[in-house]
Amino acid sequence: MKSMRQFAAFVLGAALAGGTAFAAAQPQAEQDQTTTHHSTAGQDMRNAGRSTRNAARDTGRATKKGSKKAWRKTKHGTKKGWNKTKNATKGAVRGGKEGAQNPH
Repeated sequence: MKSMRQFAAFVLGAALAGGTAFAAAQPQAEQDQTTTHHSTAGQDMRNAGRSTRNAARDTGRATKKGSKKAWRKTKHGTKKGWNKTKNATKGAVRGGKEGAQNPH
């Protein structure tokens, strides 16, 4: 069983090493999309601004969703705790009444 694991680890290691060497040996046909389009510094700045805007929007939406979920879970937990406390209090009052009527 131990030799089977060692063999599997060897095969996995060889595949990873071989894949890395193969990827490094491949010629780069196109290094970057921006170099083929001859973009200007101004266009790069606009692209960066759009990326920043989109990231901020995504972050805002995620924050809004997380806040709503947390608020709903807190509301549910509060109601659940309140109901359990109410029921326990009623049970204690009933038990106290029964104990007062039957002092054994």
